[in-house]
Amino acid sequence: MVQDTVKKIEDAIRRLDSLHSEERKALVSLLSALKEEVGHLSRTHDEQARSIAGLTEMAAHEATRKTKSPSLMKHSIEGLVLSTQGFETSHPKLVQITNDICIMLARIGI
Repeated sequence: MVQDTVKKIEDAIRRLDSLHSEERKALVSLLSALKEEVGHLSRTHDEQARSIAGLTEMAAHEATRKTKSPSLMKHSIEGLVLSTQGFETSHPKLVQITNDICIMLARIGI
């Protein structure tokens, strides 16, 4: 289930015409890393892993909409960041990847 969600996100990012190829490659790479980390997390914390995957999907959906809503994008990124709180010690790589995705989306104006 979580892997399917991340795959949907990767597909949406690949279809986004407004991204430069370097940005697209970087985001897909981050999502691949996220998929791996969420896979590890789902073995011990399935409910939280599903939340992270779902919130990442929501953020990607907002980022790839033709008509963007800055407030919805802001809320989806905030939700994604909040979903990883508490894992800083046990899953630092997961938290770092999530932060990197949020920073990248903000940097490229999504």
